[in-house]
This record gives sequence, structure tokens and C-alpha cells, in this order.
Amino acid sequence: MYNVTMDLMSADLPTVFTTRWCGYCVRLKSQLDRAGIDFHEIDIEDHADGAAIVAQVNDGNLTVPTVVFRDGSALTNPSASQVGTRLAATACN
Repeated sequence: MYNVTMDLMSADLPTVFTTRWCGYCVRLKSQLDRAGIDFHEIDIEDHADGAAIVAQVNDGNLTVPTVVFRDGSALTNPSASQVGTRLAATACN
């Protein structure tokens, strides 16, 4: 688990870090929309602080999509199912 805090992140929703050109990001956002999972999006090319968080979570790599949850945990290139499972687990805490 990572202790991630940032003004850009939503306190209530998972934050999905993306880029405009990332096909995996487009796919995840579409899957989350279809699953009815709300999220906050940050394009790391527009927000250097977002890029720093992604690098921190991914051992220095700017790998997207990266999803950070309100408890500070993160998933890299997850499926919508994995995001839903993590949200259910963090809601119980």
C-alpha cells in the first residue's frame, strides 16, 4: 500500500491516471462506465503531480492506467472487475 496524497485526487472516487494516447486507458474508462463505476480522471501529461504519483506507485515508471483508491492502495492496468473488487474491499474498511 502507498501513502498517496494529492490535491488533484477525489476523496470519494478512485482516481484513474491516464494519457490521451493510451489505448489501455480508453478501454478501462469505457469498461468502468459500462460497469457503472464512477471515477476521477487525471491526465498525467497535463498534471506533473499526477505523473509523480504514478511514478511513485510504479517503481519510477509512468505506467498508465494506474488507479489509486482512497485508502492509498493502487492497481496498474487493472480490469474494471479488479477495480470493482478493490472498491468493495475498501468500502468494508
